[in-house]
Amino acid sequence: MKLKRFLLRYYPPGIILEYEQGGAMKTKTINLLDLQPDTDVDAVVGEISKKEQLITSSSTEQVRKLIIRLQEKLSQSDDHTFHLFKVLRAHILPLTNVSFNKSGSNFITGSYDRTCKVWDTASGEELHTLEGHRNVVYAISFNNPFGDKIATGSFDKTCKLWSTETGKCFHTFRGHTAEIVCVSFNPQSTVVATGSMDTTCRLWDVEKGVETISLVGHSAEIISLSFSSSGSEILTGSFDHTVALWDARTGKKIHTLIGHKAEISSAQFNWDSSLIATGSMDKTCKIWDFNTGRCIGTLRGHNDEVLDVAFDLRGQHLVTASADSTARCYDALTHGLICKFEGHEGEVSKITFNPQGTTVLTASADKTARLWDPETGACKQVLEGHTDEIFSCAFNYEGNTIITGSKDNTCRLWR
Repeated sequence: MKLKRFLLRYYPPGIILEYEQGGAMKTKTINLLDLQPDTDVDAVVGEISKKEQLITSSSTEQVRKLIIRLQEKLSQSDDHTFHLFKVLRAHILPLTNVSFNKSGSNFITGSYDRTCKVWDTASGEELHTLEGHRNVVYAISFNNPFGDKIATGSFDKTCKLWSTETGKCFHTFRGHTAEIVCVSFNPQSTVVATGSMDTTCRLWDVEKGVETISLVGHSAEIISLSFSSSGSEILTGSFDHTVALWDARTGKKIHTLIGHKAEISSAQFNWDSSLIATGSMDKTCKIWDFNTGRCIGTLRGHNDEVLDVAFDLRGQHLVTASADSTARCYDALTHGLICKFEGHEGEVSKITFNPQGTTVLTASADKTARLWDPETGACKQVLEGHTDEIFSCAFNYEGNTIITGSKDNTCRLWR
């Protein structure tokens, strides 16, 4: 094994090693999830050198410099105020979803008008209209971190795979017998997963355009999909009150997460896939151990349905959004409540952290999106201007641009 080069990952902090083994290039990641601006650098370098045989005495100084760069990034202040940059009258009918590519240079919008559009973030210019579906384009996804492909899932029961660069359709995936409501790429961008109202999840080969595995076992609609960080496992959340964890390579079920008393709204892995969070219409969020499939915590407090859940990138905090007009932040490890986010006047349907983990973004039926401090619950900013419910919101990877999608047929860029 020969070390070729280091790559830096800012969010969450980590160092990626590129090395050669038997003539093939491989990568290995050193996660530094607990790194803080005041962490003892020499102690971290010592720990890495002890564990990682690719790090020799000649490369420790380089590792030291990389850790210092990560610390400098972590210590940058987060007092950014967002201003409206562009209003895009994106579609002739309401939008369904919005999503950034990893760098944030492009974003996509899906719509009831049966199309998905690709946009340039910097100029707000429309690059492509992806046409061909015969019904609502409901689910959309980039193959991040690459961003060169887009998957669209439609109420016409098909999923299409497109080129980001040309807007050309590579494949149409047929096989579902009801609406497709969620799509996701695995991290390697070799597989697309589709979840459907027909109770199944199907996995498709990106290159060949064929179905490879059908995940059968739920007794009601699948409305949430998520791959683990390795891409070896996939989560499916269903209206049958359960979440299933599957081996994405064999299609075998690993665990069924049973305990919720109503429909699942969201199911997510934390960064290293050691934990799973599930939100439900039963007003609770549950935390599960990946290895055992056991519920290790039930987060109560909302007095209406939990509509969305999200981990911060380090997997240490967990936020929940509810139909009770509030959101909450919990410690993902101790399950203690850190703070409540109060101020919205309508249900909060979407919630997400910025990549740095220092700000929480919520989207609400009250026509506003809000930015919050996850330590205190204080509202940092209200993003106003939409004339109807906001159902989708996202940060770019740098955390300095926000997109909000609304039932008013527009999306807004804030920076």
